[in-house]
Amino acid sequence: MSRAGKAKDRDDPERRCIVTGDVQPKAGLVRFVLGPDGMIYPDIAEKLPGRGIWVTADRDVLETAIQKGLFARAAKAPAKTPENMVEMVEKALASRVVELISLVRKSGRAVIGFEKVKGWLADGRAKVLLQASDGSDRGKGKLWTPEGGRWFGCLTSQELGLAFGRDRAIHGALAAGGLTPRVIEEISRLAGLRRQDGGKTAMKDTKTA
Repeated sequence: MSRAGKAKDRDDPERRCIVTGDVQPKAGLVRFVLGPDGMIYPDIAEKLPGRGIWVTADRDVLETAIQKGLFARAAKAPAKTPENMVEMVEKALASRVVELISLVRKSGRAVIGFEKVKGWLADGRAKVLLQASDGSDRGKGKLWTPEGGRWFGCLTSQELGLAFGRDRAIHGALAAGGLTPRVIEEISRLAGLRRQDGGKTAMKDTKTA
């Protein structure tokens, strides 16, 4: 299991974290590149040109890379990091997760609202349970992680609402298939940056309704 909460798969491309030295599937790391201006930039979409510098999607690990100047060592060249690097990465990941969930919603593979989510869980349709980090623990505790699925609680109610075209939302669920695996990958990275558990631990034990 990677620190970002994704199980290893032999078919996944692997990269080495410049801080921990661990080799793991790149889905559990964040890619950075050295720009022509000597500045380190996060490459969340992994499309920027240049040699990739990889860091485990974990807030403490990223902060260590910045504080110890490990980006310059990895780049083998002078390198500067923005003062708000951690916040930049977190914001970019959150935007990507919201966008992906929105696409899942438009494909008909997502619902929000306590009763609809509970219905999907009871029917076995839900693969992922999403619950807002700022929602009531009492209300969130009435739902459960899908059997064989995942739970994530690192999005705010505003972010979860934005993904569904609402002002805010507390409970959401995603069905299997489509872009749901991509959502799991990206939200696992975000959970690491927000010091969440990456969906490895359920709010409640898995059970049937």
